[in-house]
Amino acid sequence: QVNSKPGESPCEEKRVGLLSPVGKIEISGCETGLHEIKLPKMSVLPSGAEALAACEVCEGAEEMPEPLEQCTAWLRAYFCEPASIANLPVPAFHHPLLQQDSFTRQVLWTLLNDVKFGEAVSYKRLAEMAGNSRAARAVGGAMRSNPIPIIIPCHRVIRSSGETGNYGGGHLMKEWLLSHEKLQKEKLA
Repeated sequence: QVNSKPGESPCEEKRVGLLSPVGKIEISGCETGLHEIKLPKMSVLPSGAEALAACEVCEGAEEMPEPLEQCTAWLRAYFCEPASIANLPVPAFHHPLLQQDSFTRQVLWTLLNDVKFGEAVSYKRLAEMAGNSRAARAVGGAMRSNPIPIIIPCHRVIRSSGETGNYGGGHLMKEWLLSHEKLQKEKLA
């Protein structure tokens, strides 16, 4: 149960499981918007045909609120038809972190809107883009607290040295997502 604002009744949370090339992704949300996307921990990188495996909803398909339908459609496109992402709406978000006015929210919105598919940005550069050039460490904190990974693409934030850095879904997941985007972008070019 998630309360969006004091005094409001808790929303009715629904959960969906999505089988993807990187494993089972768990999505939760309500009629108002997405609450969270949980990524599986990867121990092996998928390759070849596995990487192009279809994305299928495996749990919770019945009575799926619109934000979860939009999220599963968006993730399916991300993995299987990246060229179509631009035509899809980004689902509404309904996580308290994304409702309050904070630097973390500013960083996450900047990342969502300004760092495109197949691009990467350093923590320092993202801090500058979000309005505080001295807040690279705070950007790292914002990435750690991102409740909507992949859609809010924290995997695209890397160290200034070019190293990938940490990732909530694990190092292999981050490397896989970055290389998936690079390959797909090259195909589209």
